[in-house]
Amino acid sequence: MIYAILRRFGQMLFVMFGISVIVFLIFFATPGADPAARIAGRNASPEVLAAVRHSFGFDQPLYVQYTRMMEKIFVTGDLTSFVNRGWKVVPAVMDSIPVTLSLVFGAAVLWVVVSIIIGIVAAATRDSWLDKLLMALGLLGISMPVYWLGEVMNLITQSRYHDSWAFSWVPPLGYKNFSDDPRGWFLTLVIPWITLAILYIGIYGRVLRAAIIESMQEDYIRTARAKGLSETRILFRHALRTSLIAFVTLFGLDFGALVGGSALLTEVVFGLHGIGKLTYDALQNLDLPMIMATVMYASMFVVIANAVVDFVYILLDPRLRAS
Repeated sequence: MIYAILRRFGQMLFVMFGISVIVFLIFFATPGADPAARIAGRNASPEVLAAVRHSFGFDQPLYVQYTRMMEKIFVTGDLTSFVNRGWKVVPAVMDSIPVTLSLVFGAAVLWVVVSIIIGIVAAATRDSWLDKLLMALGLLGISMPVYWLGEVMNLITQSRYHDSWAFSWVPPLGYKNFSDDPRGWFLTLVIPWITLAILYIGIYGRVLRAAIIESMQEDYIRTARAKGLSETRILFRHALRTSLIAFVTLFGLDFGALVGGSALLTEVVFGLHGIGKLTYDALQNLDLPMIMATVMYASMFVVIANAVVDFVYILLDPRLRAS
């Protein structure tokens, strides 16, 4: 087990190294890409460009530039923005991470719990009116774009019915730190959690239902029935456990992607300055250090999420544990 953990950790480091090299080469070694020209501005003289290259170390070999940038991102944390002079990139990323984690983690808890309930109920009542109703509602949730649903939620809770008893508790758009105001933190994220979770509830509920129905046709389920086990025990003890493997696979991919910046639309709609918004602004301004830092930290979360999924597989599938 320890060997497997160490091997997985080594794979994570290798993937992170590969991502960092690729991103660095794209922005700093692509023919025609000159970071010094971006910093110096338009119509800069050759003397100014040379001074900027020397000041930022762009006249050094690529491996030296890469090493210095990784050191400034992960060790010293003093990498500065090319656009906003003097603005420290790493502290800005670290300030954005709790916002995105709060949004994604809360929404993930909501969609996992609700979708598991929906998947189990729909599979247990297969082809009934309840199954069809749940699947229709799930399809409706999948069909609604997050940004559109977010704007509708804002229209209802922030404008039209904000003064009503139902939504008077909803605070203005934005984010409050958990350490400063736990209640305010929770209240500001309730509507974003629901908005983001609705899409994934539909997807995960349908995936789990299909997986459970498929598992119920397997030979080991027939064996369990032959032994006299109840349908409830077969469903929860055997079919559900196997079906959760596909569920966990999908969850690892989606959770890592959302933490890595895919929650951008939700962040923009609800005024949350998370990793997605920070990355988008950096791309708009071609702020290369900020892009590099956000991509590195985002990829780190994606790699970690996939590593956690691998270990959850071992818990769910005894065959993997034995191997």
